Amino acid sequence: MTQTTIGRFRAFLGLERNILVLLVAIVLLGLGEELWVSFVPKYLEALGAGVFVWAAYRTLKDVLDAIYQYPGGILTDRLGRRRALVLFNLLAIGGYLMYLFSRNWPLVLVGTLFVAAWSSMSLPATFAVIGDSLAKSRRAVGFSVQSIVKRLPIVIAPALGGWLLLRFGIIQGFHVGLVITITLALGALWFQQKFYVEKPVEQPPRPSGILATFRAFDPGLKRLLVSDVLARFAEGMPSALIVIYTTTNLGASVAFYGTLRGLQMLTAILFYIPAGKLAERWGQRPFITLTFCFFALLPLVFAFFGLGSQEQVNTFLILAFIVAGLREIGEPARKGLITDLAGEEQRGEAVGVYYLIRGFCVAAAPLLGAYLWNISPTLTFAVAALFGIAGVIWYVWRGPG
Repeated sequence: MTQTTIGRFRAFLGLERNILVLLVAIVLLGLGEELWVSFVPKYLEALGAGVFVWAAYRTLKDVLDAIYQYPGGILTDRLGRRRALVLFNLLAIGGYLMYLFSRNWPLVLVGTLFVAAWSSMSLPATFAVIGDSLAKSRRAVGFSVQSIVKRLPIVIAPALGGWLLLRFGIIQGFHVGLVITITLALGALWFQQKFYVEKPVEQPPRPSGILATFRAFDPGLKRLLVSDVLARFAEGMPSALIVIYTTTNLGASVAFYGTLRGLQMLTAILFYIPAGKLAERWGQRPFITLTFCFFALLPLVFAFFGLGSQEQVNTFLILAFIVAGLREIGEPARKGLITDLAGEEQRGEAVGVYYLIRGFCVAAAPLLGAYLWNISPTLTFAVAALFGIAGVIWYVWRGPG
């Protein structure tokens, strides 16, 4: 492949230098975390926790996703992109070590305070790096590539993680996965330090404050936020319980569940680049609408199907996880729209406030899901679907794009 061909390929996918460095870090940390993150409820169960602790873990993650977005955005604007990403990486490594040495479930919850630093705090930095590096018309493709790279580990790692749990047992297999994660995270840390080129900022912007930043939001961004909250509520209610429902209620093995997660991500990956390129041509709105439709459809599938022989159930699960993958079809367009509407100045802070509000609004979803679960798993899925349908209706009526 000639240098010119490589240059054209990079230009086609928006692979600027700093975006490439970011993608390497995302892949390394993703490969590590996806070995075990889907199995945290099983790990908590092995440490003696019950259904409400599983839900509390998911709620804690959602609360941290909300709380951490804003300081993540502030640090991204104040420290610069590289130093902020390095800091978030270091905090996550501290959390992995707590998980590794945990012998009871409360320490897992404490460790989550640090583990969430990478996945949550780094999100505004990701938006900022892509926004800094690519023109407005190219951002949908940039987010397509970022979304693919973020999910490639999920095609491979959950199946390997499920094998580790079968081979070594839930607790020991989980710990083996954590050792691998820490090694990969240290590699990502070195790569960020060595290759990221920071653009100097003479006068870092002063934080505006959460309320002031929200008031300054583009009206379209506020309307998008409403649909986003409803869709994520539909996702959040059963999300921490699907692994239990799949492996306990429907009789699938943890290894098969890991394979299903890989299938879900492979489905998403296959649509990212085509959807991103078509969004450049047709606009973002059709693809964002499709994403919200699939958020509503997935809990409906779980609510009303899944009976029969084990072979029929396994076929149902394959179809259900393909639907789960199709939820991502409009994610690059949605992220591109958020970046566009957030504006050029203090983009990290604006994105942080957006996700902070979304996270707080969705934080109660897993607890509501757990409460309804004790009545009936079907009820949990059905109510989640109602939230998803409301999100579709609002976006079709009032959504920007």
